[in-house]
Amino acid sequence: MKGARPGARGEAGGAHFFAVEIMDGELRRLRSGPRAKDGGRQPFLVRVRFTAEDPGQVIADARAVLTCVVERMGDWPACERWPQLLPAWFVQRCAPEPEDPEPGEPFDAEAWPRQWRAMTPEQRAAAGQGPWTLSDWLHCFDPTEEGAGDDRSWWWWHAGTDEPGSGWIQVATTGWPFGRGSLSWLIKAGGGTDLAYGP
Repeated sequence: MKGARPGARGEAGGAHFFAVEIMDGELRRLRSGPRAKDGGRQPFLVRVRFTAEDPGQVIADARAVLTCVVERMGDWPACERWPQLLPAWFVQRCAPEPEDPEPGEPFDAEAWPRQWRAMTPEQRAAAGQGPWTLSDWLHCFDPTEEGAGDDRSWWWWHAGTDEPGSGWIQVATTGWPFGRGSLSWLIKAGGGTDLAYGP
């Protein structure tokens, strides 16, 4: 079974089983929230709080996008099919895909890492705030050899609203810190702002 990283902190056999439980229950939790028995073996949970004009809609939109992705983990579609499978609003809010290099133009695989290392911490933070391309976002969930889905670091757990204008999404994670960029973009694309991570 793929994605057994949440158990890396625990004992091998039990931790792997626990990781499988988290993954297998994700689609159910997306659709109907956690059950009482989900709390029996509590994973490491992180809550991201956000503000929005309609936080309930941000949560509903995030659920719709992530449900579409998680439903297809067993039979991952080709890249060109995703714009028709995902909600149109999400696809439209993603950044444009980079253009392919001209035929005969050499590909420089080291260009992006070189540019990243040359950035100041402020420039790196700003680069992480902008819209993600759809292909970059899907890469985080792609369970094939080309993707990073085997190395996911968060899974949907629960969500809700506290007061007018604020909401939260809780995820099971591999620990702290974790790769939260794909989660942040999911919330921001739906209209969430002022994201704050914590227990």
